[in-house]
Amino acid sequence: MAAVRLLDAVRLRIRAKHYSYLTEQAYLHWVRRFIQFHGKRHPRDMGKAEIEAFLTALATRGKVSSSTQNQALAALLFLYREVLDADFPWLDGVVRAKRSHHVPVVLTRREVWALLGQLNAEPWMIASLLYGSGLRLLEYRCLTVRDGKGRKDRVVPLAETLLEHVRVQMDVATRTAQV
Repeated sequence: MAAVRLLDAVRLRIRAKHYSYLTEQAYLHWVRRFIQFHGKRHPRDMGKAEIEAFLTALATRGKVSSSTQNQALAALLFLYREVLDADFPWLDGVVRAKRSHHVPVVLTRREVWALLGQLNAEPWMIASLLYGSGLRLLEYRCLTVRDGKGRKDRVVPLAETLLEHVRVQMDVATRTAQV
């Protein structure tokens, strides 16, 4: 099976399993890079050693994060298990990269307000919704995000301070749609 046909098979299997478009693009990218890394050898002719060499090169030469390295591994596991139908025992033994345990860098309240102060109207409302909805866990008002990642719906809290701004924006949008 040529590389192009193999990538088509990967794409078809991803779509059959209803993975998101972004996952499809990421998996195709990593399968393509894996094949190119090993001189365009077919994955069926490679095994654990080649996967580990590729992942090690990503970490050392490519300096990718552990989550990126794990995404590449997930793509290769998908390729071997779902497309090549090769559930070799060694697939379970491939070591995943460990996530770093650093505390994420976040903006202070002053920095957030300074940033929001540079925006107005619709961009301000969108940025405020993103900030306010992501950080307040105990709010009782919620927004429903439809057809998000993986084509799933999810509910996020709506900050009380943004409620009036959302109502105003919804009124503007409704009036605009009626014109």
